[in-house]
Amino acid sequence: MGGAVSAGEDNDELVDNLKEAQYIRTAPVEQAFRAIDRADYYLEEFKENAYKDLAWKHGNIHLSAPCIYSEVMEALDLQPGLSFLNLGSGTGYLSSMVGLILGPFGVNHGVELHSDVIEYAKQKLDFFIRTSDSFDKFDFCEPSFVTGNCLEISPDCSQYDRVYCGAGVQKEHEEYMKSLLKVGGILVMPLEEKLTKITRTGPSAWETKKILAVSFAPLVQPCHSESGKSRLVQLPPLAVRSLQDLARIAIRGAIKKVIRQETGSGSGTGLKNTPRAKRRRVRRRRTDTVVFLDKEVFASRISSPSDDTSCEDLEEEPRREEGRASPEMKPAPPVNFLREKVLSLPLPDPLKYYLLYYREK
Repeated sequence: MGGAVSAGEDNDELVDNLKEAQYIRTAPVEQAFRAIDRADYYLEEFKENAYKDLAWKHGNIHLSAPCIYSEVMEALDLQPGLSFLNLGSGTGYLSSMVGLILGPFGVNHGVELHSDVIEYAKQKLDFFIRTSDSFDKFDFCEPSFVTGNCLEISPDCSQYDRVYCGAGVQKEHEEYMKSLLKVGGILVMPLEEKLTKITRTGPSAWETKKILAVSFAPLVQPCHSESGKSRLVQLPPLAVRSLQDLARIAIRGAIKKVIRQETGSGSGTGLKNTPRAKRRRVRRRRTDTVVFLDKEVFASRISSPSDDTSCEDLEEEPRREEGRASPEMKPAPPVNFLREKVLSLPLPDPLKYYLLYYREK
């Protein structure tokens, strides 16, 4: 199988390669990809393939190739506070990355056909919240998942600002998908073997853009009950945050502001990464190469006159020498200033733990 970008040795190098190939083009998308390690969503015995630009499937569990997810994230044009609906939410990997951009006042819902995949997604989400320092780097919009067929969503459910469908949409379901979208919203889905971005510019006005040639497995058609009626999917209700929760968000935000002033950091994330070792080689490839994606078959970028067709090694020999000179050097783990600051405050321990979401790490 071939990939649109080179495989990485770790998550950061995979993101570097996606940036080099122009699949990742904006800072928020890059930050979300770096914050969540793709390998955490693989089963242990398959993690050696996590940083390849390939899809992975095991039973009902499925992850699309990184180049697909990066194109989807860029096309969605995510902003804090928006509502997002993920149709075929799978492992929750995409939904969690989206939640890092939506922030605490967004809405993040997913519909998944298989109940075992929902349980897998919840386990991965819980692991991220409890153990990842990236959780303190962002104000997170936690995903909520429901089981059901995404073609059977109740007609009285709310519309969304952003919608993504992770399975091939037949032409007869296009209008149904559009009905889930608010005016001004963006829908991204595989339609007629093209990853397609549809923007709702008015009550009955639409703009359509073809992004990427793909071939996804088609949506599973609804199975009607013995009575002949479909089982409608009820999406999660829009939650209203408690006063305690709002206070926690405000206090954490104030602490991050203090950290930004003390450290001179412009990001104010409360998590400072140490410089990473330089990569030995930068590969540049045409971005219209073919990607084989298991059930999805292939994906290729639509050619652009501006695509870089060169493939060259940059400063390979000096970096090899540098690597030989210090083989034991490894970047130090990031310092979680937010956690350190909260733990140093003259507050009762229960309040400290509340501000840290009772996290283990």
